Amino acid sequence: MGAIGNGFIVPSDGSYMSKRYFVKIVTDPEIDPRKCVVGMACAAQALDDGYEVNMFFASHAVRLLQKEYLSEIDERSGVNPGMGRSILDRIIHGGAGIYCSTGSQAVVGVTEENADDILVPEMGMVWSGPKGVISLSADSDVQLVY
Repeated sequence: MGAIGNGFIVPSDGSYMSKRYFVKIVTDPEIDPRKCVVGMACAAQALDDGYEVNMFFASHAVRLLQKEYLSEIDERSGVNPGMGRSILDRIIHGGAGIYCSTGSQAVVGVTEENADDILVPEMGMVWSGPKGVISLSADSDVQLVY
């Protein structure tokens, strides 16, 4: 291996190999909203740095994907108004794969049938479960869990 560049490992032959990140957010944002925002910010930063990122939202963290809930998280987490949504928009437009637990969404009242009314639009979100978590984590180089 050669030098480490902006999000890339540069092998001695000069070719580039990008790292693949798997970011899983499982913390209940009612208990630790700042931890949730930090996890999302790390995913956005990895994308900005040129890494490939897949995110999985599970347990009560799936609420972070709800339009109304996301607009309220900023005050509780101590960040500037609109920052939570801005970070999620960076994740969406940065090309991250966004996955969520189908079972966890159901617990908070979100189903595939009502998702368009509740969730942030244009995420390209994939409904998944434990099998997705295992597959995404196995296919990654780096795992971050918040």
